[in-house]
Formats: sequence, C-alpha cells, structure tokens
Amino acid sequence: MPSEISVRITGEAGQGTQTIGDALSHIFKSAGYHLFAYQDFMSRIRGGNNFFEIRVATKPVHAPRRKPDIIICLDKSSVDIHKKDLAIDGILIVDQTKFRLPGLEESMYDVAFNEIALRVANDALYVNSIACGLIAGLAGLDFAFVEQGIQAVFDRKSKDIIQNNLNSARAGFDLGLKNPRKKMFLLPVISKDRLTDKAGEILLDGSSAIALGAVHAGCKFYTAYPMSPSTNIMNIVAEHAAREHIIVEQAEDEIAAINMAIGASFAGSRAMTSTSGGGFCLMTEGLSLAGMTETPIVMVDAQRPGPATGFPTRTEQADLDFVLSAGHGEFARVVYAPGSAKQAYDLTMKAFNIAEKYQIPVIILTDQHLQDSATDAQAPDQDNTAAERFIISKEESAGITSYKRYALTDSGISPRAIPSWIQDVMYVDSDEHDEAGHITEDAEMRKQMVQKRLYKKLHGLLQELEQPTSFNTKDARVILLGFGSTLGILQEAALALEKSKVGFVHLPQVWPFPSEEMLKLLSGARMIISIENNAQGQLARLLRRETGIKVGKSILKYDGRPFDIDSVIEIIKRELEL
Repeated sequence: MPSEISVRITGEAGQGTQTIGDALSHIFKSAGYHLFAYQDFMSRIRGGNNFFEIRVATKPVHAPRRKPDIIICLDKSSVDIHKKDLAIDGILIVDQTKFRLPGLEESMYDVAFNEIALRVANDALYVNSIACGLIAGLAGLDFAFVEQGIQAVFDRKSKDIIQNNLNSARAGFDLGLKNPRKKMFLLPVISKDRLTDKAGEILLDGSSAIALGAVHAGCKFYTAYPMSPSTNIMNIVAEHAAREHIIVEQAEDEIAAINMAIGASFAGSRAMTSTSGGGFCLMTEGLSLAGMTETPIVMVDAQRPGPATGFPTRTEQADLDFVLSAGHGEFARVVYAPGSAKQAYDLTMKAFNIAEKYQIPVIILTDQHLQDSATDAQAPDQDNTAAERFIISKEESAGITSYKRYALTDSGISPRAIPSWIQDVMYVDSDEHDEAGHITEDAEMRKQMVQKRLYKKLHGLLQELEQPTSFNTKDARVILLGFGSTLGILQEAALALEKSKVGFVHLPQVWPFPSEEMLKLLSGARMIISIENNAQGQLARLLRRETGIKVGKSILKYDGRPFDIDSVIEIIKRELEL
C-alpha cells in the first residue's frame, strides 16, 4: 500500500483539466490527506497541451514528483506527450471512443468517458466528474469525500447540475473500484483524529495567500494592470472589495498603477500594486519616487521567464538581481521571497507594517510556481493578526501648526501625518528637499537626506529581518541553499538525505541580506549547493557579495518549469557519490 500517489490530468486548453484538478484537490483534502497541486499551462485559451498535477500523501508534501502514477489523457496528443513520464507500474487512462490508438498497451486503461457521461447525465461535459470519481475509486476513498469535493467546487451551480456531477462521479467511482490494478493505488485510510485536526484547513495557493494577507493587513487601495502570473491577486482582492471597503482599480498600464498606489498611500491609505517582471520594468520610476518621497507602498513581482514577453504562464526566479537595484538612486527597501503559501500570507502582512513603519517600498518577490500551486493549510486567522499604523493620529495632527515632513531623526523615520489633518501646508517633492519638503541643492542637506533614507533606515530594518529557515545544518556534509518557491524542494531533499548529513537554508527575505545569520549557518559547511530557477545562480552571487562565502555547486533550472524532487535528489546523490 503506497503512502502517496501522484495524478496528472492532461488535455487541450478548454477541456477542463483545471476543473478536474480542483475537484480532486478538494476530494483528497476532505478525505484528510496532505497534497501539493500545481498547473502547467500554455499561453492560449484553446488548444495546445496543459496539465494539472496533484501529489497526495499521508504526510506533508511540498513539491512535484518527476513521474506521476496515474495520467488521465483527454486527447490523443496528451498520450504522445506524457506517456514517457509515467511511473513504473503506473496507468495511462484514455478514452478510445474519442480517439483511436494503434494498440492498447499494458499500461493503458480504456475508459469510455464520453459514452458514460451521455448515459448518466445526457451531456459530455460531465466527463470531468467521471474522471474525479474514477481516481477516488482507484485510491480507495469513501464516496462521501467525493460528494464533499464536488459540492465544494460546484456550490454556486444549480441543484440539477450538482446532482448530474455527483451521478457522473459515482459512475467513475464504481469503475475505479472494479479496476484490477486498484491495489497499486490504494491509500491508507486517514484516522478520525486526523480528519478532526484537518477540519479547519483549506486549499491555499500563493495568489490567495497574498490577497488575503493584503486584505487582513488593512489594504484599502489596490491597483494593477493585469499581467500573468500576478493577475489573480487582484481578482481575489476584488472579491473582498465591497465587504472590506477596498478600492480596486484596473489601471491603463503599470506606470499608472504604481503612481496611483503612491498617491493613495500619500493620502493615508494602505496601498498595493502587483505585476510581473515586464511590468516591474515600467514601475521602476515610481519605485524611485516612493523612495525619494518616503511613501510606503507594497509591490508584488510575480516572476515569469523573460526577457520581454518570455513565457507568460511559466515560472522562473530571474528577477532577483533586478529588484535589488531597481529604481535610480540609493534608498532603503525590503525584498521578501516567500517559499510557501503560509509564508506568502505572513510576509504580506509584515510587508504592510514594515512599509508604513519605515516609510519605504517593500517588494514581495514570488513566481508563477508559487502563485498557482496549492496545498492544504490552516485557514489564516484574521483575529490573530494586527495591522499596525504608524501615522500621527487625527487628534494629534489638529494641533500641528508647523510640520516638517522630512524631519531628521536618529532612526531616519520622520513623523508622518495625513494631508488636511494638520494645520499647515505639507510639502512633498521628487527633487532633493530639506526637512520641510522644500527643494534644495545644499550639499550638506543632501548628504543628511541620503543618510536618512538609506543608512539610518537600514539600521532599523536589520533589527527586523525575517530570518532564514534552516534544518540539519550543524556538522552538515552538504547544505542546500535557496530562496522563494524552492523551499519545498529544499525541505524534502534535506529530509530524504538527512542520514547523509544534508541540511538546508532557505531565505524568505533577500534584502536587507541577513549576513550575520548566514555566516553562522554556512561557515562550517563542507559544501554548499544552491538550487535556483535561473541561469546564473543569482542567490549564490548575492551570498558571496554579502558574506564572502562561495557556493560549491549550483543546480540551475531555467526552462520555465519548476524543479521536481526526484531529479534534485538524484543530482545531490551523484555529488555525494551515494
């Protein structure tokens, strides 16, 4: 009996791979299993080849496998493309009533999805639910969990549609139970205690986590120009807009988006914008403006492969160098790089607090893999979160008759008031300015303002670093190093090779760089291997620049696809000669 299985659903865009994947994810979550789900899709509405893959296990899982145990092919081209990826003893499920294959090989399982859908629900659209039921039957689940999953996905549909989906799922489920190879995929039954513990869990992806973090942090103005893979953050914030009194504005371009956000923040709202690398290029002038005017703003760069348009729907970690130095001039900034949906939520909350406290731009650096991957997680508890505000209150402001927006202080942080609350004119300018905000070309004042915006704020920011996550680093033979979405790969690889003295260090914050902590964690390592989704090993270079520590080997992937855990473990074993 396996402790985990991986299922891939593949077909053309528009055939429902995401619908099947979403439903299966809810079904397995309802049954108490841990799961990791991700999508691979082309930049087109119809045609091509997409897939949705779910890894289901009795223990937490955080990364994809190389070879799925079950592949459902919804069209003929999917068989040709994905057949080579099938695990040994896996099965390839096809519908030969839709397309004929030269010969039904031993690994293939013929299921007449279309005929069953027409017979049970009088509509071929219900093929998706048949596939869900089939997988649940092969895994030996109770049909009650299938019902829960179907209800969760189709809860906004009519009763008739929901019932047709349930009937179709039941037909597929019965087929799965009868399959002679079912024993290869039967998962252990989850205990009642575990089901009780999972009652408060949800399926959480990176986009939802960031959106919820923004809403719970008190974001009141969200503006963006749609650019994959960041767009879904805006969509989810918009769903909460009416209830939470949030203004959501789809701007005409990224230049307008960041400047709108800066204006909203200047007026006192917590403001956020999101984009991908190409849009971030357009935002850099606004980023520099936020740095000069000391206006707090939260930005998301959801990375995708570039340069230029690149791969709009795929993943990469190649913007690290870019976001560290984007925007002309020198000013303080923070760059977070969450490695999981939970970290994405927590760091988005923190981003708003840090941005307002230090009056700086804070960048959340994610990528398509993190944005679109989902896992089982505890639902964020808004009652346990606190949105700190660092603004002079309206009552205090009423007594201010002489206001210096850029007053020089030991911390570099000036008292921040809201325009119209104070009994004085507030001056803010993108030119160099004095304490009152008036334009100046005085050399000494320039020097003091640079120190205020940069060094003094950095001193405070270094006290509030999000420290690296680490495991098994003491006396480690090898330490794996990464940032952002590679966290799951680092965790699973280090755990699998723990007895071979393999540990990991993951950075959820890449700027300001946690140099002191990294020196402590890595100085005794016999070998460091960086694992990065870019072509140059940008984190490895940053580590050497900030600490002098040189990485011994880099495992780099830049084909637009995420790492799989099996390939990474193989490379590490070869390096260790295991």
